[in-house]
Order: sequence, then C-alpha cells, then structure tokens
Amino acid sequence: MPTAQLCIVRHGETDWNKSGILQGWLDVPINAHGRAQAAEMVQTFASQGFEVVWCSTLVRASETADIISGALQLGPPRIHAGLKERNFGAIQGIPKNELAELNPTQLEQILRRNPAAQFVGGETMDEFADRVLEALTDIAVCHPRQRVLVITHGWVLDVITRHIEGLARHAVLPFKPGNGHSLWVDVAAGNIRAPELGYTDTPPGMQKVSLL
Repeated sequence: MPTAQLCIVRHGETDWNKSGILQGWLDVPINAHGRAQAAEMVQTFASQGFEVVWCSTLVRASETADIISGALQLGPPRIHAGLKERNFGAIQGIPKNELAELNPTQLEQILRRNPAAQFVGGETMDEFADRVLEALTDIAVCHPRQRVLVITHGWVLDVITRHIEGLARHAVLPFKPGNGHSLWVDVAAGNIRAPELGYTDTPPGMQKVSLL
C-alpha cells in the first residue's frame, strides 16, 4: 500500500475540557476558545497541502473539522467512528471533583491518563487501541500518496504515540497533547519505524514519525 501522510490533531477546547469533566463518547460542542483554536489551525495548516479532512463522529471533533475544512475549501469532512475518544463508561459526565469522592483511585489514574484504568461499561484498552489503529489504516487506504488532516481526541493521540514508539499499550506517557496539538504519521504496509517525535502547535516544529 502506498504511503499516506496524516496529520493527527486534537479537537478544539470544550467547556468540559475547561471544567475538568471526562467526556468520552458524550457529545459536547467546542466553546468560543475552541472555535478560535480551530481558526488558528486554519492559519497553521493553510500551506500544508492537505487534500481532505477526516474526523471522529463526536461533535467537538466534527465542529473543529468543519471550521478548518470550510476555510481551506477541502469539502465536507469525512467521518470515521474509529477515531472517537475512548469510551469511559459510567463515569462519563462526572466532574473530577465529584469523582475524587466517589473513586479517588480512578481519579488519580485519569489525571495521569493511565491507559490501564478500567471503566465500568466502557472500553478496554485493547478494544480502544485496535479500533484507532484500524481507523488510520482505513484512511490511508482511501488516500494513497496524499496528505490528510485528521481531527480526533487526546487519548487517541496517546494510543498512536505508544504504538509508534514501541511502548506497551498500558505505558503511562510523561506528557499529554493539548487542544490543537498535532502529530504527523506516515501510514503504509510494513513495519513500524519510530524516529524521535514531539507535540507542537505549528508545522515547523512537527516531527514526522512513521506508522508503516
């Protein structure tokens, strides 16, 4: 399969991001700051030669994608359910200060973005990671030798980072992507190559890694 180059971006800010409420699969729109972040992404990505935008089914990702794709005249974003955030089950929609009383151990895991956390009624890490990586392959098959902008979620970026660095799926990362942070990957058939990588807001600092 020919290589597709994907720029994977976390959606713009929501009020729940700001308030510290775990969103998961719940639909929460981006706020005014999130829309401003999307407008900044337009300026960031205008010269990058993207041919299409993909996003998850969740409104915070699709709204971010709509703003960018509309401004760059790339047509309506394409949607893939595999790009959704992890399903956090029963604790979705609960503020972190309430979770501190209900389940302080789980709150500590969430604050560390510990992928080994188990969520009643939610997804296992393997279920989550499998669908994310399958989604990237699906997109690459649709766009050989093209540049694609992908709007998704924070824990999704964590899954991809572990995969390209050869880390265990349950490894805790020392950083997390903020709203609007990006990661470049090359997707094709073959093995994984993982040069040094980092998160950034602007293309000059983006370091490309390969998901082959």
